[in-house]
Amino acid sequence: MKNRLYYLLLPVYLFVVGFVLVVNGVFTGQVTSTGNLVINLTFLLLIGILFLISFSSFHRLNIMTDKLLDESDKIYKAYEGGNHKLWDTYRSKSKVFEDEILDEAFGRYQKKMNSYQTRHGLAERCELEDYLNEDLLNQTGMNYYNSAISGTMTGLGILGTFIGLSIGLGSFNGDDIYTISDNVGPLLDGMKVAFHTSVYGILFSLVFQFAYRSLMADAYDKLQEFLDTFRECVEPTVKSPDENIRAMLVYQANMANSMKQMTELLKGESRDQAESLDKMAQSFAARMEQALGTDFDRLGMTLQKACSAQETYADNYCSMTETTRELLQANRVLQRALEETMARQEDMARQLKEQAERIDATCSTINEEISNQLYTYAETHDL
Repeated sequence: MKNRLYYLLLPVYLFVVGFVLVVNGVFTGQVTSTGNLVINLTFLLLIGILFLISFSSFHRLNIMTDKLLDESDKIYKAYEGGNHKLWDTYRSKSKVFEDEILDEAFGRYQKKMNSYQTRHGLAERCELEDYLNEDLLNQTGMNYYNSAISGTMTGLGILGTFIGLSIGLGSFNGDDIYTISDNVGPLLDGMKVAFHTSVYGILFSLVFQFAYRSLMADAYDKLQEFLDTFRECVEPTVKSPDENIRAMLVYQANMANSMKQMTELLKGESRDQAESLDKMAQSFAARMEQALGTDFDRLGMTLQKACSAQETYADNYCSMTETTRELLQANRVLQRALEETMARQEDMARQLKEQAERIDATCSTINEEISNQLYTYAETHDL
């Protein structure tokens, strides 16, 4: 069943907002102090933002715990219906709760439990409460945040009190009874701010604390109900070490007894069986010799020839292998010689290229000198 007690924050908040607007004369059009109204509305806006964040976390927590409770009902109904092997289903079932956080935690529990599974059963067991626990609910319900909201409301009320008193006292000045009476109005306006913020700060703190504690207690109860149902109907049993040892001893005793019986049977029959097999082999050999005497001789000669041919083939194969090895060695030598020849050719080509470059440079130099000499000759001839 969903806990909607935190919905109470909305009407209380709207009531306080309406009360502040009425007291400050917004609906009648007679706003006595604009500063008082602005301060109260600022405080209410800040409180509204804090309540909105808390409301969102409460809603997520409520949905999560309701899914725990729904799954607990499904487990109990299936168990009451005669299905007493629910672990075979839940050990590999994905998206059990249709909730990302719960399914992730339950998936880690499944992985850990499956690691304990052996051929003879479950060797060990971990607790589901190690994965689905109050810490998970606190994280979803933002306990680190909501636990400070109540104190924050009270702190805001006290802060408003000091702000209102500061405003009232700051506008209060006078030395005689006439000037003091004129400043009573601003002082009262500041005290209104102090009084109003203190009242609704404490009111919000009380209402929020009540709704928050009620919601968290209900969430813890739903979690505990699911854990109890899971332990009772789904969680598998673990064989104790004594049971495993006892089963192993019984198995070993049965195997030893069976081996003993087989040994006794073989002792009595092994000699008779050996004698019978010897007689059968001698009889078979005699009959085969009578029926195929000459054929056996031919077969022996053929096998001898085949062995000789096989030996010749083996020798030829060895010779061919050695020849192939030598050919490969010669090929490697030839390859190295070719590599050296290529290297020398490349070196020679590089040297020829350098000589060609030097010849080109020399020809260019000679050409320039000849041109200079012809020019000088022509000048001298003209002179």
